[in-house]
Amino acid sequence: MATQHSRSAARLMMAPAVTLLLGWMLVPLVMTLYFSFRKYLPLRPDVAQDWVGFDNYIRFVTSDAFWPAVQVTLIIVGGVLAITLILGVGLALILDQPMWGQGAVRVLVIAPFFVMPTVSALLWKNMFMDPVNGFFAHVLRALGLAPIEFLSQHSLGSIITIVSWEWLPFATLILLTAIQSLDQEQLEAAEMDGARWPSRFVHIILPHLSRAMTVVLLIQTIFLLGIFAEIFVTTQGSFGSKTLTYLIYQRVLESQNVGLGSAGGVYAIILANIVAMFLMRIVGKNLDA
Repeated sequence: MATQHSRSAARLMMAPAVTLLLGWMLVPLVMTLYFSFRKYLPLRPDVAQDWVGFDNYIRFVTSDAFWPAVQVTLIIVGGVLAITLILGVGLALILDQPMWGQGAVRVLVIAPFFVMPTVSALLWKNMFMDPVNGFFAHVLRALGLAPIEFLSQHSLGSIITIVSWEWLPFATLILLTAIQSLDQEQLEAAEMDGARWPSRFVHIILPHLSRAMTVVLLIQTIFLLGIFAEIFVTTQGSFGSKTLTYLIYQRVLESQNVGLGSAGGVYAIILANIVAMFLMRIVGKNLDA
């Protein structure tokens, strides 16, 4: 049993790490809040750097691109989550089956998760989705069809496909771990009682995976709300693919006003917290079940 002295020693040893973590989180947040109330143009010192109050917030939220950017962000997040959860469950079930070279297959399936977002976006843009030399273009020509310009004609679908390819290994790994912890005696007993595989999947496997699925849902959503690299490399926000994060980058780049971009950053933080609170309620219900 820990004594008061040991607790104090533990707190003392943890204090530097906690202080560093709080500083790493709070300093950028405080600076963002500070600059969001100012007209701050570091590349134009001739312009007055005034305190403008909530003017940056009003300008950002009343722009024509704000709500479409929020909508695009939520569509991408929802599309990627749906694809990775559905395909992740399927891949996890397949990888759980005994097969030749099982270890190598699992490594190959998980490998895309370790590819940088910029590299994977370039890979898909040039090797698969290029309308002239891309893999899909060659396949369509072989079938007698005209190549499709995926990034311009189906920009959102293309970005969702790229990001799903990046995050599918993560979902598969978490779900595979959950499947391997399932008590096989339950499945064998259900099979002996005459339950077919769809019934066993719906009533035994899927409920067992619910907690792992909520963890995947929460972690991926937190990261997907800040998606930027894939859009910057592929469409640069054109063709209706501009997310809130890319809009913030664009506003700062065009107006050179760090204050306006900081106000957009605060909106992004608010959106992320709203989504996170909603998901935490779902996670909490599943964990309490």
